[in-house]
Amino acid sequence: MAHQNRVTPFGDIIADPARGTWMGNRGGRLHTEHRELGTSRWKSKAWIICKLCFKGRQRTVMSPGTYTELFFLDEATALAAGHRPCFECRRRDADRFINLWRGLNPALVDVRAGDLDSLLHRERLGLKHTKRVIELKLGDVPDGAMVMLDDEAWLKLGEVLLAWSPSGYTTSQVCPVERTAAILTPATTLSILTAGYKPSLHDSAREFALSRPLPLTRLDTDI
Repeated sequence: MAHQNRVTPFGDIIADPARGTWMGNRGGRLHTEHRELGTSRWKSKAWIICKLCFKGRQRTVMSPGTYTELFFLDEATALAAGHRPCFECRRRDADRFINLWRGLNPALVDVRAGDLDSLLHRERLGLKHTKRVIELKLGDVPDGAMVMLDDEAWLKLGEVLLAWSPSGYTTSQVCPVERTAAILTPATTLSILTAGYKPSLHDSAREFALSRPLPLTRLDTDI
């Protein structure tokens, strides 16, 4: 039976048997002693994206007294949900992420990860802890962002949109660049993507890219 620990681009935590390519957490323990999700969906504003393997550490998922391991299809999914790279296991990626953010405004030079976490927390949660979205023309949305069309999540990639599912991207459509849609990826993360951050994508997205002349790059995440 699958644990309820898979995160969607909407920020929801669901049960699904498909394996994720990234792990993360929301600052603490969200599960009960029965290895089931409780009522809380976060314990701190630090929602992070981690490597599946780091320094040979071994963990039993949803163990007593430990933080709840969450899993993502890919980094684009995690960013849409409101997470950001971990400063321990992904130091180079995290430094690039926050430095691009600082570079967008000279006044941000002295800010730290906690300031970014607080900003992302405000941007990802709306009234009654619902997902907060912004409206943009799809032509203005950077690659690697997630958008919502007909209540479904789609990845923006070049001139196409790819339909998200827990196990991979399932179909594509030409991106209607003049259409205004709800954007799932938080505003600050959108600006960081626009500034040049390239999130890691699931292999199914790469398969679509190989069949089309689309600009697709994968961020080198080795430490």
